[in-house]
Amino acid sequence: MSDTETAKIDDKTGEIDLNPSLALERVDSWLDGFVKTLPNIVVAIIVFIIFIILAAIIKKAVNRAATSRGRSNLGEVLGGFLKSAVILLGGLVAATIIVPTLNPGDLIAGLGVSSVAIGFAFKDILQNWLAGMLILIRQPFEIGDQIAVNGFEGTVGKIETRATIINTYDGQRAVIPNSDIYTNAVLVKTGNEFRRSQYDIGIGYADDIDEACEIIEKELRKIDGVENDPAPEVFAWDLAASWVTLRARWWTDSKRGNVVKQRSEVVRAVKKALDEAAIDMPYDTRVHLFHDQTEETDGDRTGQREGWPAPKSDAAPKPRYQVMGKGGSSDPAIAEASE
Repeated sequence: MSDTETAKIDDKTGEIDLNPSLALERVDSWLDGFVKTLPNIVVAIIVFIIFIILAAIIKKAVNRAATSRGRSNLGEVLGGFLKSAVILLGGLVAATIIVPTLNPGDLIAGLGVSSVAIGFAFKDILQNWLAGMLILIRQPFEIGDQIAVNGFEGTVGKIETRATIINTYDGQRAVIPNSDIYTNAVLVKTGNEFRRSQYDIGIGYADDIDEACEIIEKELRKIDGVENDPAPEVFAWDLAASWVTLRARWWTDSKRGNVVKQRSEVVRAVKKALDEAAIDMPYDTRVHLFHDQTEETDGDRTGQREGWPAPKSDAAPKPRYQVMGKGGSSDPAIAEASE
C-alpha cells in the first residue's frame, strides 16, 4: 500500500488532519511534471528568443526602407506595430510548445473574444492609432508642414501613434488626437510652394483710381520676396462710404515667416508711396444734416432737398414756419413782432 493510500485511510471526516506526507507527494508530482516538460520549456524559450530577434530585424528593415523614401515617421510607427505582432505570435508558438495539448485555434478564438473587450475598453486609443496610421500612409501633410486644424495653427513636429504634435507660432506645443485630425478639415498652409496674400487700401473719391493702382503695383514689384510670376495685381474693389477700396494681391513663399514679413513690407511701402504722390487715404467720415429752420427754404420739401424724401405729389407738407408763423412760434403776438 502506498503512502498516499495510507494517508487517505488515516484521514478522518470532520477533523483537521495535517499530513506532511500528502503535501510532499503533491510537490513531488509537480517536480516530476516540471522535469518532464523542462525540454519543452527550453525549446519554447529558444523559439521565443528567435521571434524577438526576428521582430527586431523586421522593425529595423521597415525603418530603413521608410527612411530611404523620406518617410521615417511611418517607418517608426509601422515597424513598432510589426515588431509587436511578431512577438505576440512568438508567444503563442512558445505556449503551444510548452503545452502540446493546447490548440492554437483555441488560443486565437480566445484572443478574438478578448480583443472585442479590449476594443471597447481602449476604443479611443485604437481609433487614434488607426487614424495615425492612415495619416502616415496617405500623407495629407508631412513633418515640417504648417497646418491649421481645430483652431490650432503651427508647424507639424511629429506624428505619433496617438496624437500629432504641432508647434504653434508663439512657441507652444499642441497635442492633437489623430482621430480629430483625420475626421476634421485640415488647412495645409505649406501644401504648395507659394501662397497669395491680399490687403485692402482706401483712397479718396477725388483721387485718380488708375494712378493709385499703378503706384501700388509698382511698389509691390520692388519688394524683395514678392514673386513676379504670378505678378502682383491691384483691383478697384469697392465704393465704400468714405473711400474707394483698392485690393492688392501678391504671392510669396508659403512659409508663415515669409508671409508676415512681406505683408509688413507691403503696408510700409504703399503708405510711403501714396503719401509722396499726394493721394489721400481718408479716415472714416460722416455727414450729419441738421434741419433747424434758420432759412426760408429749410424744411420746405419743394425748395430744399438735403436729406428729405421727394414728395410723391404737389401736396408736399408745409414748412413749420408757414404753419406757426414766420417767427417760428404759434403765438400770434410773437409771430407779428418778428415781422
